[in-house]
Amino acid sequence: MIKILKKGQYEMEDILIRDRSGRDVSRVVSDILFGVKMGGDPTLLNYCLSLDGAKPETLELSAEEIDEAVAHVESEVIDTLKEAADRIAAFHKQQVKEGYTITSDGVKLEQKVLPIEKVGIYIPGGTAAYPSTVLMNAIPAKIAGVKEIIMVSPPTNNGSISSVILAAARIAGVDRVFRIGGAQAIAALAYGTQSIPKVDKIVGPGNAYVAEAKKQVFGQVGIDMIAGPSEILVLADQGSDARIIAADMLAQAEHDTMATAVLITTDEDLALGVRDEIEIQLGKLPRKDIASKSIDINGKIIITDTIEEAVDLANALAPEHLELFLDDAEIYADKIVNAGSVFVGKNCPEALGDYFAGPNHTLPTVGTARFASPLSVDDFVKRMSFTYYDQCALEYARDKVVLLARKEGLEAHAKSIQSRFE
Repeated sequence: MIKILKKGQYEMEDILIRDRSGRDVSRVVSDILFGVKMGGDPTLLNYCLSLDGAKPETLELSAEEIDEAVAHVESEVIDTLKEAADRIAAFHKQQVKEGYTITSDGVKLEQKVLPIEKVGIYIPGGTAAYPSTVLMNAIPAKIAGVKEIIMVSPPTNNGSISSVILAAARIAGVDRVFRIGGAQAIAALAYGTQSIPKVDKIVGPGNAYVAEAKKQVFGQVGIDMIAGPSEILVLADQGSDARIIAADMLAQAEHDTMATAVLITTDEDLALGVRDEIEIQLGKLPRKDIASKSIDINGKIIITDTIEEAVDLANALAPEHLELFLDDAEIYADKIVNAGSVFVGKNCPEALGDYFAGPNHTLPTVGTARFASPLSVDDFVKRMSFTYYDQCALEYARDKVVLLARKEGLEAHAKSIQSRFE
């Protein structure tokens, strides 16, 4: 049963528990990365058999396999995925940035914004299929102008990938799909194998092994972020609907036994009502075991004296998802400075953002919303600077650059300027 706490009964670091792995997977992941780097496809296929219970004849899905799978997806699902894709694209197109040029007195300074050439996206499998994650990762990459998008996803024991994931990949413009998951998939994308091309950046969520693998290959390739278990923080005022709040919290809890669902409210009666509703609704969920463990271990209801105190607490916690289940939600929204994604008002459940609204659902977790941002078009571009000086402009700068170079004790720097005037 979820815990109810008042002021003085909790520590800040205990509200959204940030270190919940319970085990060190770094050595296991390091061994997997090295194995794939040295062994390529045969090693990948062995991992596919030992970890996923499947050993497909080929790692890459053919266009015919994808066509056949997509043909089995209901037309209503296809139409909905397309509409969601349109909304996601419309939101992310506003993020596109152009370069710029500055010119003056023989000087031309330029910044170009260029797409990353090759990106790998990791799509989790296992206990659930996530076509929405395909859209959220591939569409911004496509808008950015990425030339090739490589998708990897764990296969089922018969070697297949969920048809609805493949449908989303087709809609989002993914170029190639491989049936491989876990740390071994990250290794393949980072190093390349006989079948899987080496990419320049890896994005997408995954379990502790995937997150650790991304951490270890960072520097050899780029990554989006190292995401922890999912979080939701709900701020609710007096008289709010306990049934709806409980449903919103359970929507996050069913993700993962390590997910966290927290309510902060000024209303003790609401706190008790939400606690009771969670127990009632848990019994009706197909993923009851997962959600129950999440609620029992990590779930909390915090009672504060004022909504302002709740807002301050939310900013200090910097949650991944923040619901403002408040009558004056828009007023309080202006006071939020740390959150991955904010859902404003009582008609805006977090699940709306997961699938359909348009903003990205790949978000900073574990408090990193203090300095990090949701996945965006910016994650799929790089910036290059260009500098042009004519002789007169260089002559003007000569003595100034020489002065600073010698101040730093770098005489060769100074002479590289002076040599042009000797």
